[in-house]
Amino acid sequence: MSCDKTLKAKGYKLTPQRRMVLELLHTSPTHLTAEDIVNKIHAIAPDVNISTVYRTLELLVELELVVKSKLEGKFVYHHEDSGHHHHFACRNCGKIIEGEENMLTPLHKILLSKLDFQPDLKHLVIYGLCGACRRH
Repeated sequence: MSCDKTLKAKGYKLTPQRRMVLELLHTSPTHLTAEDIVNKIHAIAPDVNISTVYRTLELLVELELVVKSKLEGKFVYHHEDSGHHHHFACRNCGKIIEGEENMLTPLHKILLSKLDFQPDLKHLVIYGLCGACRRH
Protein backbone atom coordinates (compact mmCIF):
# COMPACT_ATOMS: atom_id res chain seq x y z
CA MET A 1 0.00 0.00 0.00
CA SER A 2 1.32 3.45 -0.87
CA CYS A 3 2.11 6.01 1.82
CA ASP A 4 -0.78 8.17 0.67
CA LYS A 5 -3.24 5.27 0.94
CA THR A 6 -1.85 4.20 4.31
CA LEU A 7 -2.20 7.72 5.70
CA LYS A 8 -5.75 8.07 4.32
CA ALA A 9 -6.75 4.65 5.67
CA LYS A 10 -5.66 5.80 9.15
CA GLY A 11 -7.45 9.16 8.85
CA TYR A 12 -4.45 11.35 7.94
CA LYS A 13 -3.66 13.50 4.91
CA LEU A 14 -0.43 13.50 2.96
CA THR A 15 0.50 17.10 3.75
CA PRO A 16 3.35 18.83 1.91
CA GLN A 17 5.52 18.48 5.04
CA ARG A 18 4.82 14.74 5.33
CA ARG A 19 5.53 14.33 1.62
CA MET A 20 8.89 16.12 2.00
CA VAL A 21 9.94 13.94 4.93
CA LEU A 22 8.91 10.75 3.13
CA GLU A 23 10.64 11.75 -0.09
CA LEU A 24 13.85 12.64 1.75
CA LEU A 25 13.89 9.31 3.53
CA HIS A 26 12.91 7.38 0.42
CA THR A 27 15.72 8.89 -1.68
CA SER A 28 18.44 8.92 0.96
CA PRO A 29 21.17 6.29 0.53
CA THR A 30 21.84 6.44 4.27
CA HIS A 31 19.91 6.71 7.49
CA LEU A 32 19.10 10.25 8.54
CA THR A 33 18.78 11.85 11.96
CA ALA A 34 15.90 14.21 12.67
CA GLU A 35 18.43 17.04 12.53
CA ASP A 36 19.58 15.91 9.07
CA ILE A 37 15.98 15.91 7.90
CA VAL A 38 15.26 19.35 9.37
CA ASN A 39 18.39 20.79 7.70
CA LYS A 40 17.55 19.28 4.32
CA ILE A 41 13.94 20.48 4.49
CA HIS A 42 15.00 23.98 5.58
CA ALA A 43 17.29 24.13 2.55
CA ILE A 44 14.22 23.85 0.27
CA ALA A 45 11.43 25.10 2.55
CA PRO A 46 12.80 27.34 5.32
CA ASP A 47 9.34 28.08 6.72
CA VAL A 48 8.71 24.48 7.86
CA ASN A 49 8.69 24.36 11.65
CA ILE A 50 11.13 22.00 13.40
CA SER A 51 8.36 20.65 15.63
CA THR A 52 6.34 19.78 12.53
CA VAL A 53 9.21 17.62 11.29
CA TYR A 54 9.54 15.85 14.65
CA ARG A 55 5.78 15.25 14.90
CA THR A 56 5.74 14.01 11.31
CA LEU A 57 8.56 11.56 12.00
CA GLU A 58 6.82 10.16 15.08
CA LEU A 59 3.56 9.77 13.17
CA LEU A 60 5.27 8.02 10.26
CA VAL A 61 7.02 5.66 12.69
CA GLU A 62 3.72 4.95 14.44
CA LEU A 63 2.10 4.18 11.07
CA GLU A 64 5.07 1.91 10.19
CA LEU A 65 5.97 3.94 7.10
CA VAL A 66 9.33 4.88 8.61
CA VAL A 67 11.71 2.86 10.77
CA LYS A 68 13.42 4.48 13.77
CA SER A 69 16.55 3.01 15.35
CA LYS A 70 19.14 4.18 17.81
CA LEU A 71 22.57 4.08 16.20
CA GLU A 72 25.75 5.56 17.64
CA GLY A 73 23.75 7.26 20.39
CA LYS A 74 21.39 9.02 17.95
CA PHE A 75 17.99 8.14 16.61
CA VAL A 76 18.09 7.55 12.87
CA TYR A 77 15.28 7.06 10.40
CA HIS A 78 14.82 5.30 7.10
CA HIS A 79 11.88 4.66 4.83
CA GLU A 80 10.12 1.33 5.35
CA ASP A 81 10.40 0.61 1.60
CA SER A 82 14.19 0.52 1.80
CA GLY A 83 13.93 -2.86 3.47
CA HIS A 84 14.83 -4.33 6.78
CA HIS A 85 18.40 -4.86 7.84
CA HIS A 86 20.42 -4.92 10.99
CA HIS A 87 23.40 -3.01 12.30
CA PHE A 88 26.25 -4.52 14.24
CA ALA A 89 27.98 -1.73 16.13
CA CYS A 90 31.43 -2.09 17.67
CA ARG A 91 31.30 -0.65 21.17
CA ASN A 92 35.06 -0.10 21.09
CA CYS A 93 35.84 1.66 17.79
CA GLY A 94 32.30 2.60 16.68
CA LYS A 95 32.45 0.70 13.37
CA ILE A 96 28.98 -0.10 11.98
CA ILE A 97 28.50 -3.26 9.93
CA GLU A 98 25.20 -3.74 8.10
CA GLY A 99 23.68 -7.20 7.93
CA GLU A 100 20.77 -8.61 5.97
CA GLU A 101 17.40 -9.19 7.58
CA ASN A 102 17.56 -12.97 7.18
CA MET A 103 20.68 -13.21 9.35
CA LEU A 104 18.44 -13.34 12.41
CA THR A 105 15.96 -15.87 11.01
CA PRO A 106 17.41 -18.67 13.18
CA LEU A 107 16.93 -16.50 16.28
CA HIS A 108 13.35 -15.78 15.23
CA LYS A 109 12.64 -19.50 14.87
CA ILE A 110 14.23 -20.35 18.24
CA LEU A 111 12.28 -17.67 20.09
CA LEU A 112 9.04 -18.76 18.47
CA SER A 113 9.50 -22.50 19.03
CA LYS A 114 11.16 -22.52 22.46
CA LEU A 115 9.49 -19.53 24.11
CA ASP A 116 6.33 -19.14 22.03
CA PHE A 117 7.48 -15.55 21.50
CA GLN A 118 7.03 -13.67 18.21
CA PRO A 119 9.96 -11.21 18.04
CA ASP A 120 9.99 -8.02 16.00
CA LEU A 121 13.34 -8.34 14.26
CA LYS A 122 12.84 -5.81 11.50
CA HIS A 123 15.69 -3.42 12.18
CA LEU A 124 18.00 -4.05 15.10
CA VAL A 125 21.22 -2.58 16.36
CA ILE A 126 23.37 -5.16 18.12
CA TYR A 127 26.43 -4.01 20.04
CA GLY A 128 29.59 -6.04 20.42
CA LEU A 129 33.18 -6.05 19.20
CA CYS A 130 34.30 -6.06 15.59
CA GLY A 131 37.01 -8.46 14.42
CA ALA A 132 39.78 -5.85 14.52
CA CYS A 133 38.99 -4.84 18.12
CA ARG A 134 38.71 -8.46 19.26
CA ARG A 135 42.18 -9.18 17.89
CA HIS A 136 43.78 -6.29 19.80
